[in-house]
Amino acid sequence: MMAGALIQAASERRILLIDGFIASSALLAAEHLAPGVAQYAIFAHHSVEPGHAHLLKLLNAEPLLDMGMRLGEGSGAALAYPLLQSACSFINEMASFSDVGISEQNS
Repeated sequence: MMAGALIQAASERRILLIDGFIASSALLAAEHLAPGVAQYAIFAHHSVEPGHAHLLKLLNAEPLLDMGMRLGEGSGAALAYPLLQSACSFINEMASFSDVGISEQNS
């Protein structure tokens, strides 16, 4: 069911925030069923669960966080989400040099 949800979300061009071993397993299944799904994935964290490193390698993934967590319940995604929100805010709200009247020649 999770693999199907990931396939549907990717078909709608949504970001997939992948948390830990179980979600990575579902993404691997989804990628085999619908190649290209994984390009929408952002990996929240590197779990210390034994198989997670292997899954990340298979998916050519580099997680945002590596904090030695094995908590489950989406805890890695809960920690990574504010980081992604901040990144989006920087991109969308940060003033450019031209916005604040700084020219490239004034260096």
